[in-house]
Amino acid sequence: MKRILILMLLLFPALAFSQEIENYLILNNIGEYIFRPKRVITIQNAGILVPTGHFPGHGDMTYEGIYIHPQTYIGVEVKVTQHSGSDSDKWLLHEVERGFRRSKDLQATYVSPNPLREINGNRIWYTWGYYEWVSNNVVVYINFTDLTGTKSEPLEVVRAYLAKFPSTIPAITIDRAYNEKWLKDEMERRLWLCDKWFYQLQLQKAEQKAVLQNTVDSMQVFLDYREKYYGIKALDDKKLLSDYLMQNNGTGIRNKLKEYKDWWNINKTGAINLP
Repeated sequence: MKRILILMLLLFPALAFSQEIENYLILNNIGEYIFRPKRVITIQNAGILVPTGHFPGHGDMTYEGIYIHPQTYIGVEVKVTQHSGSDSDKWLLHEVERGFRRSKDLQATYVSPNPLREINGNRIWYTWGYYEWVSNNVVVYINFTDLTGTKSEPLEVVRAYLAKFPSTIPAITIDRAYNEKWLKDEMERRLWLCDKWFYQLQLQKAEQKAVLQNTVDSMQVFLDYREKYYGIKALDDKKLLSDYLMQNNGTGIRNKLKEYKDWWNINKTGAINLP
């Protein structure tokens, strides 16, 4: 009896972990697509949103899995991220959309003519090979590689995950007014990120070097947007911020942040230069 109890205690963490993965990934074949159990990965991060500067919630977890089509050899990668439910999650819809805007023109245009698509009554962001959506505070990302553009889409996999995580993307009309709002929201988010990082420093939850680096990164993005959409040159300010960063001058960086926030409060309702 004692041996059985010890065995159960040893097995319980593994069983609990397996159940946790099952809450996010479909751990079996989907139609003709073969699930590869040895390719499952779990990572404590914001998943596909890491490049957006998404502020890392301590409870963000990403679960990754692979499905293979045995005839076409299409590999389908799935990443499901459970976000922590912190205040940074208010930007999830915005940050997911950012991945479908062109970085070379500061997100003024989309990477494809029709980036929104509806599948089984669910709105998702889409360009060839990539599908992404938000389901409350869960982000689902699916991609496959087809360099020829001739292979069939893995819609069986997409539909299966939409059934598990229905999209909560609202109805969107992509027009000039919507585009202007999104760009202004990105400027707002960048200043919000700066405040968020400095608050972490105040709580002693982050090192000053990391806080200043992340803050300057977001401030410089803000300056790029301000230059492009409001016509205010950014070069001198970006150089000054870089100097402050090298000097570990937190006071100088804070003062510039206050200056930008004051400017933004006055100008954020004004018209911007859109192509």
